[in-house]
Amino acid sequence: QVHLVESGGGLVQAGGSLRLSCAASGRTTSNYHMAWFRQAPGKERQFVAAIRFNDGGTLVADSVKGRFTISGDNSKNTAFLQMNSLRPEDTAVYYCALRIGSCLGYGCYAVKSLRSWGPGTQVTISS
Repeated sequence: QVHLVESGGGLVQAGGSLRLSCAASGRTTSNYHMAWFRQAPGKERQFVAAIRFNDGGTLVADSVKGRFTISGDNSKNTAFLQMNSLRPEDTAVYYCALRIGSCLGYGCYAVKSLRSWGPGTQVTISS
């Protein structure tokens, strides 16, 4: 069973930066992806970015492209989300999720298809 824990959330002013981390434990395969999602109050959970650890490939949602970057450290089973030029509309709880196995494209990260989630970390951007 995989266990995920996010960290790095907090309160920052608009235009600032944060770096989120997601550490996975209990993983038993080298072929896996980690993805970031966010959920604002009253809204659906939204895909933000994902990374494939077998080849380093990444996907980033258009809404954050150019401001957010996803990276990973395979040796530590950890994914990072560097968030720059933050805006009040980025305020949300940020979750990481893990997918095992080969898959390409945004369809790999449908919320209902992902079984392993972290508890989330709050990100609040003040104007």
